[in-house]
Amino acid sequence: MSVDTAALTRALKGDSKQQGNWGEVVLSRVLSESGLREGHEYSTQLSLNNAEGKRYQPDVVVHLPQDKDIIIDAKVSLTAYERYFNGEDAAVREQALRDHVASVRGHIRELGRKDYQQLQGVRTLDYVLMFVAVEPAFLVAVEAEPGLVKYALDHNILLVSPTNLLVALRTIENLWRVERQNQNARKIAESAGKIYEKLRLFTEDMEAMGQSLQRADDNYQRAMKKLSSGRGNLIRQAEAFRELGVEVTKPLPEHLREAASEDGEQVQLGQRA
Repeated sequence: MSVDTAALTRALKGDSKQQGNWGEVVLSRVLSESGLREGHEYSTQLSLNNAEGKRYQPDVVVHLPQDKDIIIDAKVSLTAYERYFNGEDAAVREQALRDHVASVRGHIRELGRKDYQQLQGVRTLDYVLMFVAVEPAFLVAVEAEPGLVKYALDHNILLVSPTNLLVALRTIENLWRVERQNQNARKIAESAGKIYEKLRLFTEDMEAMGQSLQRADDNYQRAMKKLSSGRGNLIRQAEAFRELGVEVTKPLPEHLREAASEDGEQVQLGQRA
């Protein structure tokens, strides 16, 4: 905490560049605590052109489901706020507060002129989030000049502090979680449909195979009937030649000869008696 406090103190008393860097650090911390992932649900330091070809580099582009984006730009107004915060004279504090409000208003005008909504390569909503990194500085400005909120809205800007930005980003993270669940549900449904179709084709193939096997068995039974089971079958006739004295090297299998006998129809076809 002491390190953070020292850094904030240097930023409060530093130049605009130091204050801007401090604002980006705070914004980065808020993003890291939101659950969103850089390179996935948000991108930083993108270089984008407007319709005239002028290049801009918004601090953060947060991606939403349904191919929408929100641009966040950190604007730090700390110099006048530091005078207000540390001032001991009431008149000095009052003037510093007016300067602080004027500084915030100037940042709103500056950001509004950039017209980030028209940048090419982003599908942004109709407004930009202007991030004020120091919560008390944000609150004291809005409290002193409530019209700042409407003034910002008139420039298509929403003023946000670390607290309400974190709430908004966690809401977006929840939307992404729901979107991923919906995507998974769609993938499951697609996979289930493919499995069902494969099962249908498999059952058709099995039925066709069964029919083919049945036909093969029918053909087998007819062939065996001609060979050994029907009256006048080939084996019975061949055995008659052997009984008449025709010499053979080796007799036919005994179970076929038995099946081919006059009462062979009682024997299981193709099996030994």
